[in-house]
Amino acid sequence: MWITPRTLQQRLAFFVLLPLTVLLLGMGFSGLIYARSKILDQWGDAAILRLQRAAHQVDMRLNAPKLWLDMYHQISDKPYALELQSAIIARLKAMDGVTGVNVVWNSPSDSAGSVAGNSTKPSPSQTASPSPCPTGDMEMGGQHKGIRRSVTIEVSLPRFNTDGDTQTVSFISDIKNNTCQMSGHLEVIMRLDYLTEVVRSFGWWQSNKAFLVDMNGRILATATPGNRQRLGETGDVTEKKILEMLKKASQGIVFKSRFNPAEVSGFYRLQEAPWTLVMIAPGSEILAPIRTFRFYYLLVGAGFVLLIVLLIRVVIGKTVSAIKDVSGAARRLALGDFSEDLPVRSQDEVGELTSSFNAMAHQLEERMQLKNSLLLAREIQQNLLPQQNMMFCRFDISGKSLYCDDTGGDYFDFLQFPEMGKNRIAVVVGDVADHGISAALLMTTTRALLRSRITQPGSLSEIAGDVNRLLGMDTSVSGNFITLFLLQIDCDAKTMQWVRAGHDPALFYDTLSDSFRDLGGSGMALGVDSRLVYSEYQESIRACKCVILIGTDGIWETENPLGERFGKERLRQIVRQCHQLSSHEIMEAVFTAVNDFRETSALADDITLVVIKER
Repeated sequence: MWITPRTLQQRLAFFVLLPLTVLLLGMGFSGLIYARSKILDQWGDAAILRLQRAAHQVDMRLNAPKLWLDMYHQISDKPYALELQSAIIARLKAMDGVTGVNVVWNSPSDSAGSVAGNSTKPSPSQTASPSPCPTGDMEMGGQHKGIRRSVTIEVSLPRFNTDGDTQTVSFISDIKNNTCQMSGHLEVIMRLDYLTEVVRSFGWWQSNKAFLVDMNGRILATATPGNRQRLGETGDVTEKKILEMLKKASQGIVFKSRFNPAEVSGFYRLQEAPWTLVMIAPGSEILAPIRTFRFYYLLVGAGFVLLIVLLIRVVIGKTVSAIKDVSGAARRLALGDFSEDLPVRSQDEVGELTSSFNAMAHQLEERMQLKNSLLLAREIQQNLLPQQNMMFCRFDISGKSLYCDDTGGDYFDFLQFPEMGKNRIAVVVGDVADHGISAALLMTTTRALLRSRITQPGSLSEIAGDVNRLLGMDTSVSGNFITLFLLQIDCDAKTMQWVRAGHDPALFYDTLSDSFRDLGGSGMALGVDSRLVYSEYQESIRACKCVILIGTDGIWETENPLGERFGKERLRQIVRQCHQLSSHEIMEAVFTAVNDFRETSALADDITLVVIKER
């Protein structure tokens, strides 16, 4: 059954002490594995180096007769070749470990003028592929011509012989005539124990199991007692792995198991013969330092765990008391009590936590006051906008603003005053360059200036110019501005006038002709240049039945998670599909489409839309 720790002491023990113990054990185990791997690798490098040194000594003894055999062929076309070859054969016979040198000819004619060696029967040899032979005859003591030196001298691989009581190996070099045909061969016989005695001089040969084997695993020499014939014949896994690897690689290290190897082996192939030196060492001797380290590590680790337990018991009391004080203060804070600060009794992390909590409480109190102020400002700003749709003459008018923050900079209004005439109405939509509190302040200022000015006589262009001049007095330092679209509809004259102050053109849709056009025109945003003079545009609406949309760029610049924008074309499609509905329903259809389009993306800008539909 799973037990959930409840108190801080239980959690410290469960989440600190237990993981720490596991960490120490894990680090120790990882360290042991790493150290064991490094020791095994270092032993392997050292073993390869020692095997390489021993193999080099054997190769030097194997190479000595090969050098003389090579010289024997190199001087075959030189003056006095007979005397020099005789001297070489004599030198080979005098070498340490050499038991015999034989020169064997395939026919008596080939032997004419040749250097005689020990009498022996011809032995088989490899046949060389035809190749061009050098020209020029060589006289052998004046008795025979036509023995020529072959361009390529081939020395056959050493052969294992057991003639007599002494094990020997043979070095056989083929002799070819001037037509590249084999005329005979030269054989040097050497004792095997002479080759391996240099290996026995290394100390590890006596302390570990060591073998000299051929490519098939046949044991040529061994340091272990007994009459061993072949590597792996006892069923030893390590020897079988060595036998498999030496057929694939010239050197390497073989582990019976890297986790806790009973035996570790290394092998190195000779350069001058198809033989391999093999050494097998017991893993217990190699890993003895690791076992000693493991014992002391566990002993010291247990002592550290006990010490940590005592330290936790000493420190936990003060920590728990301080945390309980913070918990109680948090509960009081949740109830709205900001009157009392917690005392700071230490300079450690707990004291820092207490100080941070006190600072947080003061900031939270300020933020709550600011939040209340923002909510009040939002309520006031929303009340400044028209709260209901309007039915004016034969026009159905609806508007709505959606802010991305608590307050926003978008603005719309329906203006109707006796001074404008009984059947005239003005619709205005504005968009401050920013959003938030500063934009809300500029929006309310613009609203107040516009409402004050529109009650006075004058055209729309004059109204826009006066508002721009007054607004410029406030924005000349801050650099803020607001775009505005001011539209006036005269029901008696069946005309519409508008001023475009940097705002996007209104969208005009004629339902009779199913055509769209923009109500554009020139004009800069309000607050940029107080000296600007705005242009007023006018059109007749007698011969059409229209739907007019005045919105802010937050609609068509809304993006979905893929970065695509809503665009004005989607807006036109909605108007075309919903033009028979009321202005309010058209407006809600647009807001619903925008919300569905952006999906989970946050609202990046304020959205405002006014729909004017002719009934």
